[in-house]
Amino acid sequence: MGKIVIMSNASLDGVVQDPDGQEGFARGGWFGQYGGPDLDAWAELETEEALGAAALLLGRRSDAWFGPRWNDRTGVWADTLNALPKYVVSSTVTEASWRNGTVLRGDPVDEVAAVKERTDGAILVYASYRLVRTLLDHGLADELRLVVFPVVLGEGRRLFDDGGRTTALRRLDARPLGDGLVVVTYGVVRPAASAR
Repeated sequence: MGKIVIMSNASLDGVVQDPDGQEGFARGGWFGQYGGPDLDAWAELETEEALGAAALLLGRRSDAWFGPRWNDRTGVWADTLNALPKYVVSSTVTEASWRNGTVLRGDPVDEVAAVKERTDGAILVYASYRLVRTLLDHGLADELRLVVFPVVLGEGRRLFDDGGRTTALRRLDARPLGDGLVVVTYGVVRPAASAR
């Protein structure tokens, strides 16, 4: 059975919106601006995690964003990502944008549970913030890895906006990445089975 690992870059106040500044958000572009020289260490971490992954799981918009940017890239990281099977959760598209993609058009919870059941290894989730909330709310996510950037943006779409279920986590790891970034890894705590 696979392990669903949510990967996200976020500001200290949890903003995930427009990290590269291409969406037009007034406070976008924080990834490069506040990542600076630490982005080399970040790329090494991301490459290592991709090398250990069995698949990627994405929402429709994330697939549409990543596909055109990665399909023609080369190098160890790009070759690894492009070769991985990708599962795109969508009720509106029939083809994935990113190479080796399969669109999951049925009930998202059932479809993702089936992918998790038949996959051996880590299933990485990049961006896909609505999908992240669904995974957490339905007990499908196993781990959350955050790379925290040293900035408080003050506004913007956050990884966990209002409306989701309470999810208990336990810290598995916390370490610096370069001089300014921090990687924090949490495991999802499963509710104890009721005694009979």
